Amino acid sequence: MSVQTPTEFVREQVSTVREKVDQLAGSVAGTVAASKSEVSATGSQVGDFIREQRNAARVSLRELARTAGVSNPYLSQVERGLRKPSAEILAAIAKGLQISAETLYEQAGILDRRSGNPDTIAALRADEALSERHRAVLLELYETYVREHAATQKPSTPNSTTPDPSKESA
Repeated sequence: MSVQTPTEFVREQVSTVREKVDQLAGSVAGTVAASKSEVSATGSQVGDFIREQRNAARVSLRELARTAGVSNPYLSQVERGLRKPSAEILAAIAKGLQISAETLYEQAGILDRRSGNPDTIAALRADEALSERHRAVLLELYETYVREHAATQKPSTPNSTTPDPSKESA
């Protein structure tokens, strides 16, 4: 058995540490890449939705950035899926687009999607004759009715006497 010089000992230790760092960096890089693609997919989805809504409202990127209180480059990055905006930023963008913040929260995955027909939900949210409070109440009622209807549509026994609510008179 030969005795190592201090320089050889240090080189061996440095080499061992480098190997471990490289192993850890490889596993962290995989995790970071996976989470980046997940954020990018969600960011891209909400960004695409914001762009669609902005174009439908015929609002320029610069104008929406100004009304939402965010920078033009930041909003552009959000639309391209490069940035994932916070709930506060989404609320400001929703206000600038004159849509409910809940809509953007759903697109961003912050809020679970409501049950029911997306067109009905969009129509309720878009009705300018309703206040935000009325919209929220109607959406809650609609979702409740959809859930109740879905529960009655589950397979039942042939002798079931539960009436079909859609066939009852109002």
